[in-house]
Amino acid sequence: MEEYIVSARKYRPTTFNSVVGQGALTTTLKNAIHTGKLAHAYLFCGPRGVGKTTCARIFAKTINCLNPKPNGDACEECESCKAFNEQRSFNIHELDAASNNSVDDIRSLIEEVRIPPQVGKYKVFIIDEVHMLSASAFNAFLKTLEEPPRHAIFILATTEKHKILPTILSRCQIYDFNRMSVSDIVQHLEDIARKENVEAEPEALNVIAQKADGGMRDALSIFDQVVSFTAGHLTYDKVIQNLNVLDYEYYFKVVDGFLENKVSELMLLFNDILNKGFQGDHFITGLAKHLRDLMVSRDPVTLPLLEVGDSVKKRYQEQAARCTQSFLYQAMKLCNDCDLSYKASKNKRLLVELTLIQCAQLTQASDEPVGGLRPTKILKPIFDQQPSTAVKKQNNVATNIQKEETSSQTTSPAANSDDPAVDLHPESGIQQLLARASGPTKMKLTLKGGKTGGFSIREALSGNANKPEPEISKEQQAANAAAERLQKMNNPATEENIRFYWMEFLQSLPQEEAATRGRMELMHPVLVDAETFEIVVGNKQVERDMKMVKPRIEKHMREGIGNARLCMRIRVASEKEARKYMSSHERFEAMCERNPALLKLKNELGMRVI
Repeated sequence: MEEYIVSARKYRPTTFNSVVGQGALTTTLKNAIHTGKLAHAYLFCGPRGVGKTTCARIFAKTINCLNPKPNGDACEECESCKAFNEQRSFNIHELDAASNNSVDDIRSLIEEVRIPPQVGKYKVFIIDEVHMLSASAFNAFLKTLEEPPRHAIFILATTEKHKILPTILSRCQIYDFNRMSVSDIVQHLEDIARKENVEAEPEALNVIAQKADGGMRDALSIFDQVVSFTAGHLTYDKVIQNLNVLDYEYYFKVVDGFLENKVSELMLLFNDILNKGFQGDHFITGLAKHLRDLMVSRDPVTLPLLEVGDSVKKRYQEQAARCTQSFLYQAMKLCNDCDLSYKASKNKRLLVELTLIQCAQLTQASDEPVGGLRPTKILKPIFDQQPSTAVKKQNNVATNIQKEETSSQTTSPAANSDDPAVDLHPESGIQQLLARASGPTKMKLTLKGGKTGGFSIREALSGNANKPEPEISKEQQAANAAAERLQKMNNPATEENIRFYWMEFLQSLPQEEAATRGRMELMHPVLVDAETFEIVVGNKQVERDMKMVKPRIEKHMREGIGNARLCMRIRVASEKEARKYMSSHERFEAMCERNPALLKLKNELGMRVI
């Protein structure tokens, strides 16, 4: 049976051109080799699995090649290249600083530096995970790193550059390796799958690339794992099953539920996700990423940021076209808040479900509070016209009525002989008309065509004779209904419901008012009469604090018990009522007076009161 070699080792790059995703760095190194401008110390830093050690080995092999190619690559035929490929070269030394981080290890390395190479021009020392060296080892290495022999070149590799001493950084040329993009990883995996005769769907390789999180070595390890699971037939369904990845179909269904306000379906969908073994934080972070991908799908400029396959990209664009920008922003904010609060929450499932409900309400056209916030209220004007205009209209109506009355008195004096005379002076006419309008009678006016009709002066003066009643806003209707409902609440208060709603109010206090809650737990409300209950406090300061909370307590009590006239009275305890401070010995003596067996137990066990 042929020896199996994992893909990360089998397809490890051997030339600069075969390095994936680091084009700028490999070009710089090739140009430095071609022009002979080599530094004595390099620092390769970046995430894991992006090619730091690989590039260091290729660099070491290339500078020692006896017959380099015109493009700068090694010839692969000379003795130096063969020795390197067969892993028997004495010109390349690798040191793992994670396990060799003492001063003695660095001193041994310095002794090795003094020996010139037997074949080739340079001896290359590759120190991996250099940030693991101790401070004393760094100090012992400084002088050699600054002024090494002409044949020595140091290549330091690390994933945590911030842990390296500044004196080391100042002596090196620093190369920052980039994280691999999803497209680069997918393309490389396609080449390997073609060479290995593995059938792979693009969506399956895309999932592997996203799972690798920018590391090519991780991607190749996952690729080997999935190939073993699927027997060489990589499909999207089998990959997400093996890697325990949440299918993006769930996220598309969740967003559809948001847009259609289907809260019940969202709850069932989340329950199905939990039953498959996924945690709530994993789901909520995936949902936030899905919403982010929808946002970048709306604009062709940001569409390249969407790192998915072509078929999935079309689905993102179709769903993004049905989402508003405001909805995506608010939904992402809610998901991010849920993610931040997830670890501290005691009921994690309820936290995620509340987030789903809030997101489903974002597109709901109603005046109900959305996302825990009340809707913006627009104050509607009470009057449709300015007061000055209304007064002018009232004066004009009064003058016209006076003229009509005068003409009616002239034409038919017998009909109006019982009515007192009306002064037509503009200043006194309104007062007289109001006096006459206060009675139950209405003035009879002769209309055109000989018809007569009743007319209320009070309605005319108020400007509502021919004016429809103003419409009442929804807010005003709700306020009127609440006031009317409050007036009807006259349920009697009892000691039991007073204590019950008192404790219920304590439980509703937020964490910021923990001190108030603790203080109120020691208080015992007492019902004084049918509409008053009393609490006794220890001092004036507590009385002032309770007066600040009093309106909220009364509101909670009134709504809970159903008594609109219920009030709370606060009283400071007298000296006789004040609780005397007792030491531990005094408390024990008081307990023994109530239960003498405690003293006998103390004496038999030889205990003492601390």
